[in-house]
Parts: sequence; C-alpha cells; structure tokens
Amino acid sequence: MRRLCDCEMPQFISEVLNVRDRKGECRKVYLTFDDGPHPIWTPKVLDLLAWHQVPATFCVVGAYAAEYPELIQRMVSEGHDVANHSLSHRDLSKCEPDQIRHEIAEANSLIQRACPAAAVRYMRAPYGKWTDEVIAESMKAGLMSLHWSVDPRDWSSPGAEAIVDSVLTSVLPGSIVLLHDGSPPDECDLHDHDASREQTVIALSRLIPRLKEMGFVISSLP
Repeated sequence: MRRLCDCEMPQFISEVLNVRDRKGECRKVYLTFDDGPHPIWTPKVLDLLAWHQVPATFCVVGAYAAEYPELIQRMVSEGHDVANHSLSHRDLSKCEPDQIRHEIAEANSLIQRACPAAAVRYMRAPYGKWTDEVIAESMKAGLMSLHWSVDPRDWSSPGAEAIVDSVLTSVLPGSIVLLHDGSPPDECDLHDHDASREQTVIALSRLIPRLKEMGFVISSLP
C-alpha cells in the first residue's frame, strides 16, 4: 500500500505522509477506535482523550450508533471524527455489492440520525477485509477507505503494557493506530470478560503521555 500525502484525496489510506512544518519536523500520529460506541468503554476513552486534549477517529457500528446516540453526539461535540464501520459488522468481503451498499448506507443514515452534525468521511471495513467491491461502494458513498499501520491486537487482551509496547515499537510519523472501544455485535455482552476493553483504556492512559514524550503529535486525520 502506498503512503499518502495530507494534501491528497486517497482512495485507500493506511498511513499518512505528513507535510513538514516550518521547522522541518512533523511527527503526527492518528488514533482510531473500532467497534463502538459501547456504553461502558467509550465514555472512558472519551474521558482520557479529553483529559489529554487529543483527538481521535471513532469507527462506529451503525446499529450501536442508533442504540447510543448520545455517545455519537459527545464524540462530535468534543472534536473527534466519526467514521463508518458498517451497519452490523458483517464480513463485507463475503457480501454481494448490494449488501455492501446497504451496510454502508444504513450505517451512514443511523450516524446522521444520531448526530446530524457528524461529518462522516471515512469507511473502515470490518476485520480490515478489503475487496475491490468494498472500496468501490465506499467511494460511491463519498467515503475514503481507512485501514491502519499499527495494530497491537488489543481486542485479544494481551495486557495493557503489551498493548503499549506493541504501539511504541511500531509507531512512525504518519502511523494510524488501531484500537477498540467496543466489540462486534455477535461478540458483545456487557458482562462478558472477553468483550472488556479495560486493558485498552489502561493502555491508552499510558500510551498518550509516552507518545508525547517521544515527540509525536496526536492529530485528527486529514
């Protein structure tokens, strides 16, 4: 996958090649959160982002946006981006074009219904499974296809410090970091330990200060 410049309008993005600032330095990184909003973990993530005054992109499941519209509203009001993560988190690589179109369009509709001020610019395929059809349907909906370049596999609950270490050993200027504030509908149980994002929240509380110490600037996607 090619690196992309801030000034481009990419069809597919996994990292961002930033334009340098006046000092010739630019160490932007981008935090993204998938599979929310979740009534327990998303507010905790938002609290941390607010405390550290950094932005993020939330790739939300349309069905959850309908269920927790107040969290979509909070994301937008606090300056974060909201992206489309399909209606129901189906594996779109196994879907026909009309099914893909439905998953994207319905998610967009539910996000807009939850928060009319939400400007949805990106689509992230569930499980990161891209096909030509998924990218094409995203483009038809006016959305850029958003992937990632750093994946600490926080969903597998490897431990908070393992998540932090994985990010810090992989991150580069322009990296898009994949984290999770929720779980897919077929895995989501509010009382299921496996669906907990506690480790992600703990990791985030350590990760943000350490990224800043390394000279990175946590930024909104272009």
